[in-house]
Amino acid sequence: MAAPQTKNGAISYTDLAVAVAILATVIMMIIPLNPVFLDMLLIFNITIAMLVLLATMFVEGALEISVFPTLLLITTLFRLALNVSSTRLVLLEGYAGQVIERFGSFVLGGSPIVGFIVFVILVIIQFIVITKGAERVAEVAARFTLDAMPGKQMAIDADLNQGMINEAEAKKRRRDIQREADFYGAMDGATKFVKGDAIAGIVILIVNILGGFFIGVLQKNLSVSQAAMKYTILTVGDGLVTQIPALLISTATGIIVTRAASDSNLGQDLTGQLFGRPRILYIGAGVLALLGVIGLPPFPLFTMSAFLAFLGYQMTRVKAATAVAEIEKAQEQEIEEIKKPENVISLLNVDPLELEMGYALIPLVDTQQGGDLLDRVIMIRRQCALELGLVVPPIRLRDNMQLKPNAYSIKIKGVEVAGGELVPDHYLAMAPGFDDGSIPGIDTKEPAFGLPAKWITAQMRDQAELAGFTVVDPPSVIATHLTEVIKTHAHEILGRQDVQTLVDHVKQTHPAVVSELIPDLLSLGDVQKILAGLLKERVPIRDLVTIMETLADHARITKDPDVLIEYARQALARQIVKPYLVPGTNELAVISLDPSLENRIREAIQQTEQGTYLAIDPMEAQQILSALSSEVERVSQMGYQPVVLCAPIVRLYFKRMTERVVPHLVVLSYNEIGTQLQVQTIGMVK
Repeated sequence: MAAPQTKNGAISYTDLAVAVAILATVIMMIIPLNPVFLDMLLIFNITIAMLVLLATMFVEGALEISVFPTLLLITTLFRLALNVSSTRLVLLEGYAGQVIERFGSFVLGGSPIVGFIVFVILVIIQFIVITKGAERVAEVAARFTLDAMPGKQMAIDADLNQGMINEAEAKKRRRDIQREADFYGAMDGATKFVKGDAIAGIVILIVNILGGFFIGVLQKNLSVSQAAMKYTILTVGDGLVTQIPALLISTATGIIVTRAASDSNLGQDLTGQLFGRPRILYIGAGVLALLGVIGLPPFPLFTMSAFLAFLGYQMTRVKAATAVAEIEKAQEQEIEEIKKPENVISLLNVDPLELEMGYALIPLVDTQQGGDLLDRVIMIRRQCALELGLVVPPIRLRDNMQLKPNAYSIKIKGVEVAGGELVPDHYLAMAPGFDDGSIPGIDTKEPAFGLPAKWITAQMRDQAELAGFTVVDPPSVIATHLTEVIKTHAHEILGRQDVQTLVDHVKQTHPAVVSELIPDLLSLGDVQKILAGLLKERVPIRDLVTIMETLADHARITKDPDVLIEYARQALARQIVKPYLVPGTNELAVISLDPSLENRIREAIQQTEQGTYLAIDPMEAQQILSALSSEVERVSQMGYQPVVLCAPIVRLYFKRMTERVVPHLVVLSYNEIGTQLQVQTIGMVK
């Protein structure tokens, strides 16, 4: 016979045993049980309750015993089944085994009234004190856990975006949050089982005493006193032997719903938090000694006072020894870490993007102080994904004491590429044109684009906005600068692993184009070079399907990345040209190249085995760049975005020649201009 399997087959032995046990519990209510067997089940019930209580005391969090709500239902059902079975034996045979009889005789002490009172007290403790409190705590915990879920999810997203955790850890935390909500939601309903069990215990007790009394007098010809004594002992014994486990389970329920998440179990928490402060123990010892002096029984008070004083002295010694041990351990660990070769390897990790800030800018990140820079960083990643199609890696935010208090630094792969300095509690105001000095402030330059600006106080903000100034707060300044840096250096940020992630995403919906292109026609590295080339000129790669289909069409003819980039640009022509159209029209204002200049550039293109390059005379190149700068400045003063239009074969080389002097100059080719567009030449480079 094959063993049961846990997946894709038969259930396991443990699953089968649990299912049989639950079914047997239901059958117990129907089939009469032997008194000896009932004794075993009653002891088993006490054992299970004791184990559950101990388990709740030694867990460090509720999720370590997430099966508790279901266990609560099963144990309640089991106790009710035992009540039914024992009641049947008590009423039919007047005997229900040694456990019930011994419990009844021991607790009653020969007095049915005493036993009844003890039973009622136990039920009151369970029902009114423990169960009622646990029910309320479970209800409140369920509500607050659900209310806290969005905040916890946002905290996980923030940690993920900062690179503090990876995707696997984020998934685990989200799963734990969901499990925690499910647990407390289930506990809110499961506490009703305990409450109902306590009520059922009282009702069963009354029914058993009355039923046993009448059966003993009417059917078994016992005297009134004999019937009352016999059936009260059995009934109270039956009630106690089931109510004691119920009390243990109720206590476990109260412990599990009132326990906060901790790194230690209940015993360690109680010892550390209750007795971990020697000053409290000394004060308690003094109060007890004072009570013994004023006339209360001195022996127990002085004894307990001495015990607390001794305990406080011991805790003082333990804390001092622990502090010394922790210092020594930390020093040893530091020495060991230095010796480990892995310590050096960990230093080799370089963050793709970092934002370092001086200590005066830390409040911009601290949400408790109203800082929203973390949320803005999340929006920056989303914005770059929508505009460029680039999945920006997590941006690590950290403080740097070496920076000026108000300064910040943006690093790419550990190297600073940009930075700036802010004035906290001020706003950055940029004039729409010429600044006439009507708005007082601290003159500066806008860090992202280098525009003239000034820092103004909050009181001057409304006046500046009425005067036409663009006014932004410090977090917006950093966010704008960071966004511009990411767009400028997107081609450096995009790596092979990032491209693999993008390709895998496309493969989910367009597997054919991916399988055709990679690796048969182009390697992953080739695709990365092409995408980086597009991003270098701020061409969005969001339409990756079109790009890959274009590469698949032309990669059979050429593997040259520069040529393939031009083909990809032609396929994305509408996306490339649209941002530069005159608003509200299909008109494109351009600076053209003189035909003779285009011919000279075309003739200067040299092709070698290593690739192609532009071999042009330095003096002539300087003249071209000077003429271009003049045209760009003139067109900018006219209010147009400088756009150069040239022949396709010249476009790439002209862009490379000019990118050092005019880095953000847009250079388009004739093949990227659609037939529906109207081209207006507003300048020419000669």
